[in-house]
Amino acid sequence: MKRDLTIEDVEPALIGGAILGGGGGGIVETGREAVRVAMEVGTPQLWSADEFAEDDLTATIALVGAPAAPNPLVLPRHMLRTLELLREQLPPHQRLAALHCNENGAYTTFNGWLHSALTGLPIIDFACNGRAQPTSVMGGMGLHLRENYQSLQAFAGGHPDNYVEGVLTGALESTSDLVRRASVAAGGWIGVARNPVTVGYAMENGAPGAISQAIELGRVHIEGGVEATAKHLGGRIVAEGTVKDFRLVPSGGRDHGLVALDNAEATTVHFINEYMVLTHDGARISRFPELIMTFAEDGRPVTSGEIAVGDRITVMVAPVESLILSKTMFMPDLYEPLEQSIGFRFAPGTEDLAHA
Repeated sequence: MKRDLTIEDVEPALIGGAILGGGGGGIVETGREAVRVAMEVGTPQLWSADEFAEDDLTATIALVGAPAAPNPLVLPRHMLRTLELLREQLPPHQRLAALHCNENGAYTTFNGWLHSALTGLPIIDFACNGRAQPTSVMGGMGLHLRENYQSLQAFAGGHPDNYVEGVLTGALESTSDLVRRASVAAGGWIGVARNPVTVGYAMENGAPGAISQAIELGRVHIEGGVEATAKHLGGRIVAEGTVKDFRLVPSGGRDHGLVALDNAEATTVHFINEYMVLTHDGARISRFPELIMTFAEDGRPVTSGEIAVGDRITVMVAPVESLILSKTMFMPDLYEPLEQSIGFRFAPGTEDLAHA
């Protein structure tokens, strides 16, 4: 199916994306501003995967950086510059037929909407992953497993005094690491266009239907609030309380920290951009890629970078079965740097070990 994305889609996509961001994926107000620009300059189109040939080419549109970075700047012209740089590197016989986002989030669900509005390239109802994740390799659709695969990544962003742009080719993990370093040099965020793949490969290894899921979930939340959202996702509200401890340390282009509540169960959530592990009443009861999400007292979804001591929040969890996830979410080796940062193992298929 082909359809225009309209203003009626914006708020549901924003709210649903924020919830599926699981603490990351960009801040709500930043996402609202980004999509406002996209809707003012044109009409982005959303196409289902069956509108394309399997060998048609699509590219990932993404933002890379730390959500709480103090001085980022990624303008529309920076985002379009990344697409221009990427297209210049394609072989003469190849052309992009579509674009897709890297993940769901308050900002990241809208990755590609501006490009579609200005270039006419459609957005596929697809994301590399249907929830937000903290590393580019996790959103890389398993490309790191392809023998001799060479990643292609174009990036741009920053204020005039720290603006960076460029194109990298090489091993997926190496180029992703360099792009993340570029985001730090640019003040915290950069726009990225990367890793052209065939539609057939994307559908097999990513999260088809992710954009529609975000819009549907957003409508549920707008109409029914947090309880309706938890029910829709087959999840539950775990805790409510006041934030008594909040720690956030930017490191390596990501936000690392924890949120602790004053409730009797001593609910604590560790995050690396996204919420990673939830401890409640002395037990670790939820861990990434399960969805852990926080909501303000008025029901608004709030990300890890927006929380402060004294805030009253609600914590919801939802199972992986309710999410549209990439295969990379179940690759334990991709969790190793995250586990080293937090201090214990939590990858799927591994035992939930005590603190190191």
